[in-house]
Amino acid sequence: MTAPSHVLSPKSATRFRLPRFGLGGSPIGDLPDPAGDAVASATVDAAYQAGIRYFDTAPSYGGGRSERRFGTALARRPRDEYVLSTKVGRTIDGTADFSAEGIRRSLVESRERLGLSIDLVLLHDPGEHWQQAIEEAYPVLDELRSEQVIGAVGAAAGDWQLLDRFVRDTELDAVLLAGQYSLLDRSAAPLLDRCQARGVLAIVSGVLSKQVLQIDQSKQTTDPAVILARRLSAVCERYGVSLPQAALAFPGRHSAVASVLIGAASPAEIRADAALVRQSVPGELWRDKELLRLLD
Repeated sequence: MTAPSHVLSPKSATRFRLPRFGLGGSPIGDLPDPAGDAVASATVDAAYQAGIRYFDTAPSYGGGRSERRFGTALARRPRDEYVLSTKVGRTIDGTADFSAEGIRRSLVESRERLGLSIDLVLLHDPGEHWQQAIEEAYPVLDELRSEQVIGAVGAAAGDWQLLDRFVRDTELDAVLLAGQYSLLDRSAAPLLDRCQARGVLAIVSGVLSKQVLQIDQSKQTTDPAVILARRLSAVCERYGVSLPQAALAFPGRHSAVASVLIGAASPAEIRADAALVRQSVPGELWRDKELLRLLD
């Protein structure tokens, strides 16, 4: 089976390409000091050994710890073997700053913490600051991209409609969508369709939700997400597929999705997730009438 990182985004993506799976850096930043440094380094090493070659972080993940830890762990690896992304627009304490000056300062500070060049820079959760992000922050990143200071420009948010506005009004290389496109929630399909039409790569995170990971058929519930997860799990099991395995495979069935981010806070966790990625999902599962009905 091909290693997770060696299946690249479609050749139609001419501006920028991404490995099919990546390691998300939020859990890495949340690991407490001082033992967290060693665990973070071991987790990144385990991800690398499992074939993962895309790493995503942000200044606000652990107040800068995620960037620093990624920088330390990845410094031992050949720089041309992996893709690294970070974010701007949110300071290390999460405060919004989408001013042109703030974007430039954020990039300088991120480079200092990482000690590495940055391939993809994402505007981080603009929210109500979306207009400033488009009018002030994006032009700075666009200029740095044209000067080849950074490789690519994108936006990251948990609101697909916000990202859709950026895809429509700017020239992004990629978007990072947190949630809203998974086995349990496909509301972001219109965004992905627009990305496909405009040649923008979509990165999806949050597919391994607690409903997917904690299936307990014995407990009574009225939660629609849990009920759906149980029904999907029952269908998957008929094909010898676990629900987490199907959840990791599902987003990539949309041709706009170039990469799926996996969050992990330990070597064992990322090894287990990488093992799921390597297991093939029978095509018959995706054509199963009950599955299609549940996904409709």
